[in-house]
Amino acid sequence: VMNVITIEDYKSTYWPKLDSAIDQLLTQSPGDYIPISYEQIYSCVYKCVCQQHSEQMYSDLIKKITNHLERVSKELQASPPDLYIERFNIALGQYMGALQSIVPLFIYMNKFYIETKLNRDLKDDLIKLFTEHVAEKHICNLMPLLLEAQSTPFQITPSTMANIVKGLYTLRPEWVQMAPALFSKFIPNVLPPAVESELQEYAAQDQKLQRELIQNGFTR
Repeated sequence: VMNVITIEDYKSTYWPKLDSAIDQLLTQSPGDYIPISYEQIYSCVYKCVCQQHSEQMYSDLIKKITNHLERVSKELQASPPDLYIERFNIALGQYMGALQSIVPLFIYMNKFYIETKLNRDLKDDLIKLFTEHVAEKHICNLMPLLLEAQSTPFQITPSTMANIVKGLYTLRPEWVQMAPALFSKFIPNVLPPAVESELQEYAAQDQKLQRELIQNGFTR
């Protein structure tokens, strides 16, 4: 028989363990080894769900991650323009990487509280937090810098550009309308099909890209 976990036990013993693990997952760099016991955290979540602390735990998790993302957003605001794109890419990658560990750890809470009581999904909720607290606040600064970087070959790596554009599309597909040509380079079928009358324009764009490549030392 499981010992009763009071709300005081939850606040003084169980949540601090979860809090510390979430902290480490949110701030790790890709490839870092984190000295946390996944089994212990998983078991902690399971016990709290069984003892009816899901609502409190969900509320604590959302508050914790929101505070983290508000800090991330402030740090990005302080970034100089030449580092802004790269730092946004790191923040996005780090957060999406953290979710790959955080979401499975809270699988019981997701199954027995978020899905059944709230009719939602934890991963969707956490992605929405990044959209609201980071991406929406930065999209108007980020998009002109991405367009400028796109028109200056090799200003940022193609993989960084691809990660950000695909990431923004995942967060909010309608952002395509802000820069359709940019999104179409990385997301299939976001533009309407080519029409014959525009073929000359496509050819001119292609020739412009070829010229830029040659100017930057790339031979055909």
